[in-house]
Amino acid sequence: MKKKINLILVLFITCFSVFGQLKNKPQLDEDFMDMGFGIFVHWSMDSQLGSVISHSLVGASDNYVNKYFNELPKTFYPDKFDAEEWARLFKISGAEYVVFTAKHHNGFCMWDTKTTDFNIMNTPYGKDIVAELVAALRKYDLKVGIYFSPEDFSFIHKQGHLISRKGPMTQIGANKELFEYDKAQVRELINNYGPIDVMFFDAFQSKPMAQYVHKIAPEIVVTRGEMKTPEQSIPGGAMPGPWETCMTMGTQWQYKPTNDVYKDGSELIEKLIEIRAKGGNFLMNIGPKPNGEIPKEQEERLREIALWMYVNEEGVKNVRTVPTIIKDGDMWFTKGKDDKTAYVFITGQKNWFKGGRRNFLLKNMRATSKTTASVLGQNDLVVEYWPENLPTTRYIQHKELLEISVSRAQRLYNNKIWHNPIVVKLTDVEFIK
Repeated sequence: MKKKINLILVLFITCFSVFGQLKNKPQLDEDFMDMGFGIFVHWSMDSQLGSVISHSLVGASDNYVNKYFNELPKTFYPDKFDAEEWARLFKISGAEYVVFTAKHHNGFCMWDTKTTDFNIMNTPYGKDIVAELVAALRKYDLKVGIYFSPEDFSFIHKQGHLISRKGPMTQIGANKELFEYDKAQVRELINNYGPIDVMFFDAFQSKPMAQYVHKIAPEIVVTRGEMKTPEQSIPGGAMPGPWETCMTMGTQWQYKPTNDVYKDGSELIEKLIEIRAKGGNFLMNIGPKPNGEIPKEQEERLREIALWMYVNEEGVKNVRTVPTIIKDGDMWFTKGKDDKTAYVFITGQKNWFKGGRRNFLLKNMRATSKTTASVLGQNDLVVEYWPENLPTTRYIQHKELLEISVSRAQRLYNNKIWHNPIVVKLTDVEFIK
């Protein structure tokens, strides 16, 4: 009898621990899935060294660690940081939200915290970067996201523990004092800089921080710690949302002054298309220079994405996966939430000259008597300097295939060949199962 009672207690505790877990509110998840595209910002005081952010402390000598914690803050002076310039660039790029590294694993706080002296106020710059950026993001109607590392190398170092992400006292589940310290910092961020829209907890044990945020600020959507956030990779197929891929433009998260190889703008755009077709959000990373400027190479790519998003964002935001197919050859698909509108992303097209017409066959949808077809960004009425060319988008429903005939009519580059994908919008279609 006693064994039965004990078994019942164990089952009750297990069920409570599973079903008692708080989650993101369903509407917050839906809103997050609508956004589609965000900017990740990795920036800390060790950007001065051009090193990997924070991780150089693991395995470092005592001399390196002491210089890092005690000397490096004395030379961090991002006098070229302009929060509004950042926000304007992020806005024009088509991003809906920005996630900023308020505290990475090194423990350096980019805000005016009362919890530690290891923060931005004790540098020659001496101004609250989080406060400046949050105000600018709100001014330009961008959602505010905070990256926060519960793993804190400066804190565990003061406790006398070895700096290591795999160390037994690095995780908040084993280090109660660290957990209380992290909670105090998260309370500061939420209370002093709110409303915060998104929080990203980067730790091997992130669930307790997610649960804490759900309790004190249930209007915040938690990404890492609550949903799948593949890093530097895209899943092989569609995943039920919400989920988010975070990825660098080059090879490193933080500013890398040398030995970096950047993805070009077209590759980044096509990654955004693939991620959206598979149902996720793309959180694309930048790494500002130690003086606060966004590197030229990164700005160039953001502006290339800006032009593409200015034309095509309707097919990227407020959309969902097509349940029957996500890709066919060089074409990717998303659909409107009305379940009747399809967006066809046509990639892989070389030397498509302005005014030229090409035909494509779709096997996963069928036109109806109400179907319309158009190319996002263009009015289908005129080709510049070519008045006899009628660029109307057309379609023919064959027995088993829907054929679309598309003209690239909008002039976006001076050489009259725009190398990035166009998007065809089809309304009132039926998706074939």
